[in-house]
Amino acid sequence: MVVSLSKGQKVDLTKTNPGLTKVHIGLGWDTNKYDGGQAFDLDSSVFLLGEDGKVTGPADFVFYNNTTGGNGSVVHSGDNLTGDGSGDDEAVVIALNDVPASIQRITFTVTIHDADARGQNFGMVSNAFIRVVNEGSGEEVIRYDLGEDFSIETALVVGELYRHSGEWKFSAIGSGYQGGLAALCNDFGLQVG
Repeated sequence: MVVSLSKGQKVDLTKTNPGLTKVHIGLGWDTNKYDGGQAFDLDSSVFLLGEDGKVTGPADFVFYNNTTGGNGSVVHSGDNLTGDGSGDDEAVVIALNDVPASIQRITFTVTIHDADARGQNFGMVSNAFIRVVNEGSGEEVIRYDLGEDFSIETALVVGELYRHSGEWKFSAIGSGYQGGLAALCNDFGLQVG
């Protein structure tokens, strides 16, 4: 049974799914028709955060140019340049038991590549979602559909997995940012220009 979440909701992942050790995090979206003449390229990124909510270094930032993190426990599918079609546009596979103990939160984000230069924002994106799938069975266990409440934002924190009392939980965040990927990196402890 799929648990559908609303913004701000949290749910047990491993406690309610005993034996779950590997998850597929699927992220998807569609772009609305607009006449800006530029293609959309949305990118998912993952931040592996310590107790302080920060990365320890660039290796804890997993994205299309650094597809593996957490000593191999977090693997990104790579860049989907178009987002065409249905289903997941990009995905991350996580071996929960292999995530280093120093990593307390795994945060999933989506940004629009060159958003400012192309005049694009999340007001032009629809049907954005994140879902958690049991990698072993293929069963979707958690889904969060973000809705259409963004206008000028160029980056989103979609959701996160986090440790709580020895178990993994999932939180539906749905927070928008201006400033794109650079703003997210700076907030999570990576200094970029």
